[in-house]
This record gives sequence, C-alpha cells and structure tokens, in this order.
Amino acid sequence: MKNQSFEMLVSRRARLHYGLSDTLFALDGNVILADLRAARQTASAINAVRRASGDADRSVSASDINAAGLLHEVMHHLIGIYRQKVDPDVFARALKELEIDLGVTAVETTLEAFVEAFPPRAVRDDEISPLDYLESDTGGVANRQVVVEEIVLLWLANNNPALEPLRDLFDDAELVRTTAYSAVVNRLQAFFKGRPGLESGGPTLIDLLHEPVAASPHSLQQQLDFIRNRWGLWVENLMVRLLGGLDFLAEEHRPVFPPGPGPIVAPTYEDWHDEEFEAFSADLEWMPRVVLIAKNTYVWLTQLSREFDREITRLDQIPDEALDRLQIQGITGLWLIGLWERSRASETIKRWMGDEDAVASAYSLHDYVVAADLGGQEAFDDLKTRAWERGVRMTTDMVPNHVGIDGRWVIEHPDWFIGLPDCPYPDYSFTGADLCADERVGIYLEDGYWDKSDAAVVFKRVDHWTGEVRYIYHGNDGTSMPWNDTAQLDYRKPEVREAVIQTILHVAQLSPIIRFDAAMTLTRKNFQRLWFPEPGTGGDIPSRSGFGINRSDFEQLMPEEFWREVVDRSAAEASDTLLLAEAFWMLEGYFVRTLGMHRVYNSAFMNMLRDEANDEYRKLIRNTLEYDPRILSRYVNFMSNPDEETAEEQFGRGDKYFGICTMMATLPGLPMFGHGQIEGYREKYGMEFRTPRWDEQPDEGLRQRHENQIFPLLRRRRLFSGVESFRLYDLVTGDGTVDENVFAYSNQFEGQRSLVVFHNRFGDTAGWVDHAAPALEPWHQGEHGTAYHRLGQDLGLTDSDDTFVVFRDLISGLEFIRPSRQILEHGLFVQLNAYQLHVFWQFREVVDEDGISWWPLVNDLQGRGVHDVDVARRRLECAPVLGPWQDLLEELAQASGPSEALENALLTFVVAARRFCGAEGPAASAVIEALPRVESALSMVVDDEGDDTGQWRSLVSAAWAAVGVLNGLAGEAGATAADRWTDWSMGLSLAEVILERGGEEQQAEDCGSIVALLLALEQLWPAAFAEDLGFDQIFEDLVADETVARFLGVNRWQDTLWIRSEGLEAALPWFELVVGQIVVPGVEAEARRFLAELRGAAIDSGYRVDRLLEALRRVSREGGV
Repeated sequence: MKNQSFEMLVSRRARLHYGLSDTLFALDGNVILADLRAARQTASAINAVRRASGDADRSVSASDINAAGLLHEVMHHLIGIYRQKVDPDVFARALKELEIDLGVTAVETTLEAFVEAFPPRAVRDDEISPLDYLESDTGGVANRQVVVEEIVLLWLANNNPALEPLRDLFDDAELVRTTAYSAVVNRLQAFFKGRPGLESGGPTLIDLLHEPVAASPHSLQQQLDFIRNRWGLWVENLMVRLLGGLDFLAEEHRPVFPPGPGPIVAPTYEDWHDEEFEAFSADLEWMPRVVLIAKNTYVWLTQLSREFDREITRLDQIPDEALDRLQIQGITGLWLIGLWERSRASETIKRWMGDEDAVASAYSLHDYVVAADLGGQEAFDDLKTRAWERGVRMTTDMVPNHVGIDGRWVIEHPDWFIGLPDCPYPDYSFTGADLCADERVGIYLEDGYWDKSDAAVVFKRVDHWTGEVRYIYHGNDGTSMPWNDTAQLDYRKPEVREAVIQTILHVAQLSPIIRFDAAMTLTRKNFQRLWFPEPGTGGDIPSRSGFGINRSDFEQLMPEEFWREVVDRSAAEASDTLLLAEAFWMLEGYFVRTLGMHRVYNSAFMNMLRDEANDEYRKLIRNTLEYDPRILSRYVNFMSNPDEETAEEQFGRGDKYFGICTMMATLPGLPMFGHGQIEGYREKYGMEFRTPRWDEQPDEGLRQRHENQIFPLLRRRRLFSGVESFRLYDLVTGDGTVDENVFAYSNQFEGQRSLVVFHNRFGDTAGWVDHAAPALEPWHQGEHGTAYHRLGQDLGLTDSDDTFVVFRDLISGLEFIRPSRQILEHGLFVQLNAYQLHVFWQFREVVDEDGISWWPLVNDLQGRGVHDVDVARRRLECAPVLGPWQDLLEELAQASGPSEALENALLTFVVAARRFCGAEGPAASAVIEALPRVESALSMVVDDEGDDTGQWRSLVSAAWAAVGVLNGLAGEAGATAADRWTDWSMGLSLAEVILERGGEEQQAEDCGSIVALLLALEQLWPAAFAEDLGFDQIFEDLVADETVARFLGVNRWQDTLWIRSEGLEAALPWFELVVGQIVVPGVEAEARRFLAELRGAAIDSGYRVDRLLEALRRVSREGGV
C-alpha cells in the first residue's frame, strides 16, 4: 500500500492528442501531479491544442486538473483504508465474482483493453504486453486487482459532471462500446452491496466514493470541501494537499482583475485577540494639530507655473505666496507625492504603451533620493526651510512593499525579492525589449502586458555577468492587477527588513511626517496570506498557493510584526517623526493601538459618508468610543485619496460636500485634503502625470466658501483633534426614534467648547440632542469604565433659572441663546433641512443681573439666531425709539424731497428719543432745525465712483442728518449722536431697510459703517480745522479713532502700521461731504487742501502710516499750517 503510486488517469489517446510530455507520467501510466507546476504544464499543453483547433472556449484550468488528481488520490486512499480496516482481499474476491458471473474471457478482455487504453509506461514503450502486465504485481498487489480498482475510479470520474471539461482525458466511451466494461461496473456495484461498508451501517464502498459528486455534482471546489469536512479523519494525512488544492481553485477561479477592496463595514472589537495588545505611541505636542494636504509634485509645479506666469520646475522655485496660502488656510503638513527618484523602466513602459506625456509612477522608485529634475536635495532643503517658517511640515512617501522594476536593489540584491528560478506559468513569454539601463542586468516584462492580453505576476531578470535567470514577482496586494513596474520585497528575510528600516530612518531625517504606502500588506498575517498562504487560506495572488507555509513556521521566519519594529526603532532614533500608515482591511485600530503608528487611514469616512451609510459610520464611532476612544484620535479622515476619484466627483461642491468637509475638519484625528480639492478640480491625477491633462480653473466661489467655513476650523484644529472630551450624541425625533442620519458631537480644549450638528441626507428632520453614546473613560488608579454623558453636562452649564447659554454658529454667523436649565434637562432642539450644518462654538453663560433679565429676549427670539445677542437684547430694550427710527428710515428711503409724511416721521422719532432718554423741552424746535438738512441730503450727490454703496448715498446722507438731532438731547452725560448710533445699534435698522429694498448684505453693512464714519468726523473735524492743527496731526487723530480706523482698514503687519488703499478711496467722497457740511466757515479751503494732499501722500507712501504722516508733516510746514 505504502509503495503504490496512484495519480490522475489519462488515456493513451489523450496523451498523444495533446502531446503530453513523458516526464509527466509515472511508471503506472498515470499523470504525476507532484506539484502545481506539473498541473500548469498539463493545462498549457491541453489548451494549446484546443486553441489551435478552434476550441479555445473549452480551455481548462490547472487547478481543475489538480483537483481531478486529488479526487483520484483520495479515492485510492479510502480504498486503502477499506482494505486495512474491512477486507484486505476485497478486490481479489471481487475479481473472482466477476469471472464467475461474466466469464473469465469477458473479464480478461476488459482488463486488457483498459491496460491498452491507459497503459503503464512499460506497456506504452512495448517493453511488456498488456497480458504480461496483468500477470505481474505492483508493490505486492496483483495488477489485475489494481486494474479493477482503477476501473471503479474511472467510472466515478466519467460520472462526475464537474469533470466534464476534462472528460476527453479519461473518456470511457471506447471501453463501453467494445468490452464488458459496463457489465463489470454494474457487477462491482452489486458485489459491494453485499459487502460491509467502511463504517458499520454506512453506505457501500462505491456509494461512499460517489458521495462528494452526489452532494455537489457541478463543483470541484465543493467536492473537495465535502471530503475535507466529512472525511476529515480518514484523509488527515492528505489534508495539506486538500487545502492546497482548494487554494489553487480559489486562486484560478477568482476574477482575472478583482474588483478591488470589499465593502467598508464598521469595526467591531469583540473578536480582537490577545495579540492586539495596547501599545499606542505617544503624540508629540505638534502632532494633534497636523492638517495635511496632498500635492502631486509635477502637476502642482505646472499649475504654479500657470498661476504665477513663470516657469516653475524645481522645488526651490515654489513661490513664497503659495506657502503663505497654505499657512493662511490652516494647512500644517505638505505631502509631496512623487518626490523621490523614480524608475526609468516605469516611464519607458508607460511611453511604449502610448502615453507620451507620462513620467514614471510615483510609487515605482529607483532610490530614496530627491529627484534631480526637481532640484535634488538642495532644492528640497530650501522648500523645507521656507515651509517651516510658516509652520508647515514636509511630508514624504515611503513605499516599503516594493521597489521599481529596475530599482537599485533589484540590480544589486535580487535575492531580496520574492522570485523563482523557473517561470510559474509555462505560457508566459518574455520576448520584448530590455527595460534596464544598467548593463549588468536585463529586465523583461511578460509579453501579455504589451498586447494587453494578460497581467503576469512575474517579470524576468537576467544577470548579464553570470547568466542567471530569475522570475521576480511584481508588487501586488491581491485586490487588483499586479503593479507591473514594481518588484515585490521578501519580508521573510531579516536583511530585507533591516534595509527597509534603515531607509525609513533615512527618510525621517528629511521629513518629520512619513506616509507608508499600502502598509497593510506587510503585517505578518497579510504578508503570509498574500505570498506564503497557510494551507486553506490562499488564492489571492496567482501561483502563490503552491508556496504555502504553516503559521508557526512562518512566524519563525518573521518573528515579530515589522511595523512594531519600525515604530520602536523610530522612537529611539527619529523620535520627532509622525508615522502615518495607509492601511485598510479592517486593520485601522490594530495599526495604531497595537503596532503603534501615530496615524492610520480611515477610508470608512470617505466611503460611508459619500454613500450616506450614516448608521454604519455612527456605529463605527460608537463601537470605537466604547472599546478605546483613543483610536478615533489616530484616524486620518479624507474625502479623496490619490488613487480615488476626486472629492468634487464623489461629493459635489454644495452643502453635502461642505457638511462632510466640516466633519473632516472637526472630528478627532488628522484631516487630509486632496490635491485640487479646495479649488474644485475634477481631474484625477495619475501617479504618472507630469502635467494636468484637463484645462481647469479654480472655482473662486468654492474657494471663498472654504475661506469662510473650513479654514477657521483648521486654524483652531486643537479644539477638535483630541478625544478625551469628544462625545457623540443621538438626535431623538418627536416620536422617540433616533435619526441615524444626523451627526451631533461635541469637543473641548482648554475650556473652549464646540458642538457640530450635520444632517447627511436629502430631507428634513428635527429633534433633541441630549444623550451621548457610552464611552470608555479613565478612572482612578489606571482603571477604566464606561461613562454616560449628556449635552448640558459636557457644556459645563449651570443649573439655574437665571442663567443662559449663548453660542455662535460659524455657518450662519448667528448667535443663539437658550436657558441653561432647559439644555440640562432636555438637551438642544434643532431643526435641520437637507444637508444642513451647524458648528456651534464660543459658548458662554450670561446671568440676569442689576434687574435686567435675558428672558424677554429668549421669549422674543423663540429659538431664532441673531448677529449679536448683546446687541439684540439692547435693541429690544431700545424698541420704543428704534421703532420710530425704522419708520423714519422707511420714509427717507422712499422720499425724494420735502413732505408732510417725512416731517411727521422725524417728529415722531424725536419725541420717542426724548422720552426714551428722559430729556426735557419741546421736540418741534429740534425738528425745525434738522428738517432742512435732512431734506437737502435727499437730493445730495456724493462722488461715489467705484463705491458699491453709491445707489444708497442719499439715504445714507439723510440718515446721518436725521440722527444728528440726538446731539441736542439731554440725558446721559456727554452722550452724542455717535454714541447713541452705536449703543442703540441704529445701523442695523438702516441695514434692514436697505436689504428690504434689494440691497446686498455687504452694501447694507457698509452703509451703516459710513454713517458711523460721518458721525465720528462730525466730532473730530470742526475743532481740528478751527484750531489750525497740522495735517499730520489731523490724520493721526483720524487713525487713532476706532471708528475711522476700522473704515480705513488700519492694520499692523511686521510691526508696521498700514491703511488699506480701498478703505481710503471709499472714505474720501464722504470726507468731502463732511467738509462741505460741518467745517467751520473760513477754513473750508484748507480742509479741501488736506484731502487732496492726503490722497497724494497716501499713494506716495504706499499706504504706510508712518511715511504718510511724515509726508503730511512736510506739506504742513511747506504750506504754513
């Protein structure tokens, strides 16, 4: 038994028809399938003949041939067990029964015909006749019995529908037609029905052997699975072969180009094992503030060249303005994709395939030196220095899984790569041109790449000095085609691991942030799964199922996680480095919590929120909070990755985009922006792009909305990046259900609090935000426990009837007020439209005091927001005077000259103002005095060239004239019209009138500022010109006045005071108006000269205040002022 060799049956006719090599056949004539290479050779020979005869659609797979051989071997194995346990002479008895029932001649003729059809080598080579073969034995077993056993297995194979594609290899039709073969089989079945089964009460031997086929007639994989699961104890010593065969089937029958990673699901932590221990790396102080932006280096340089209208090809030519822009936006990390010296072969491949504009892939590297055409190390150091001056850290890629197909290590260390001395597939051919520029080595792609007929898993390396040929595997993550311009490193080898670690430490000296590409492929579990699969787990990379290693043996070769070693070495030798892993496959938590990476990609953020799988993403956050919240703070959240579609393509550029972008900016972790995301670019830049292929211009509206809504959040990133105070809340609707489409979460840092609420769904919703998801929190003495929070508690509110919380919404710019106790008891009520967003912050509590209550305002607003709660309360208090003021403005807006209605409206306002201030005296006299000036203002023309407020000039002038009556009121000591304009927020009433009449919001705001400016000048200038002050002193008093300075845009930059040219140009017409209206008679000419000199001096001084003052001082001396 032990010496017998039973392999796959193949007929003489099939062997000759397909030209199968003699080396594939054992002495007994069966095909030897000792390894998968033999199965591939057999399949290759069969398919070649079928293709030549126009029968290519009947191609066979090597894994099916291997499975057929396994089935044959298993059946022999079970028959051997039957002999051992039940009847050693069963086939001798069967042979006698056949001869008795069918006759010796019929049986003998059938056996001889079988030997002729399926000849052992000696019979085939005419060394022995079929009859002589039948008279001899094999391994002590008579060959007649051996042939009877083979007849049983031949019949089983021919009655297995799953083997139909291979039927012509062992077709029994000729035996059926010319011999007593069918009668022999029928009699054998009857014979075994009278014999005991392998198990007491079990099926007959032949019925037992047929069970896998009966269970799954059309699937070889399921038949082998049946054998593994049902016959496990009987085939224990064949189990590794069975698992290997299943892996081989899975490998060959998966899609040619798999569809990519599977669905993204929320992680659960119940199945985490002991090896997933806690070993976070500590963050340095700067790390939580990192906001990353990706730039495809060559493409960015081209875009900068166009923007700045000059050639920019080197890193040291990147303008300071581009770096300033990053700083202003709140970006603190600049990731340059494609920084290193790339593979020449990669560029050659792409160009030969028709992309004449391509460069090499950014992830097919020759070596880790800065590319010479980018300026090399010197240019990089220059950029790095200038970026750091603006608080921006450089980020570089490290590609540990593979190198370029002609990389330096491929030339110098071919043994560092996964490879074979023989080609894994006999059909591969490598007749193309040599891709290697190094004369020592030849590099050849498999021909199928060039005609796009195949995507080979290996390339051919020829050592020109020694003649050695090696077939090295391309880099591959098992989810798509092999990366045909790369070579896969072999991490079983300690010298490879050490070389990569040394390279990482080298890169760490150049940039403080390192992104590890495809890091998940190098965990021990995944590296083994892909390249040396444990039997039963293979099938991801073609041809690798034949190189399986059991787990314990593999862990001897790779005794610890590579990434854990990288983290520990980096902490010791490059501690000021942030390590960022691109990792998927549900390994995100493992990478940061156990392997110790500082940050890890969170692709669920992009995928789930794009697809509005909101319940799944909320589940992800909830599960992580309850297991270990610190994982959340280590996520890299992004809306586009370089190999994904752009953010604009995935999320659009409307409210949904900005809602999710706001989440990215305000959730714990690290936000990462894609190249062109802020500008709204739609083109996906390939890793081989030298220039953008589409002619796109930045969307200025999109960029401005980022400026208003996103960048303020990024500049305050520390408020959102931590997880210690992070809470996720449910929004509970009126019927008591949780709306899973609403994300509501709060955070705080150093007493500053925020609450983000976003509805990621097209539709409306409303409800209360109150209860937070349970979260694991540290307790005393290192213990942890689950905590349950509520919103009011997290906002630190006071439980009191006279305490209110005020907060602002960044999105609308409005402030809100709520009773603190209401939020403590019920939460915050919110109403949300489709994709509506709130970012509430600047939380502060106010208390009733000095007899003044906030309750009237709360009741008046009924939950609405206002621009300023303090102003709103004051305006509510001032309603007795603001109502008539509003009526007066309405009348002024529609009046074109004197009218009784205008006079009555002015009188009503004056009466109300006097009463509100407690002033005495008749109102009529004030009206008589002010009315002419108001009426004159209505027809006044102001030189407003280039002034957006020009259409409202009459209303502005008339409002200024009308509010002047407040200067004559008694009441508050020293209070002027300017004071009351501010205290009563009268400008808001003017803005409302302008908006009601179709004015723009900015125009309305500017008109109020103009009246404030006029009132301030009314206070400053009469005395200034009457006292004969110097022009420099007059201007110095102007910029010292808060109202005037704000209008002129006075600002300090680099310790120098400046004014905005636009501010001065907008102010000059109104300066002229004041000069004509209120300057003391006799000095009007001097005042006008001041204005003329001011304009000229401002231009000459470049709007720098100290130089402008000096120029005015000289003018004053020269003019005798």
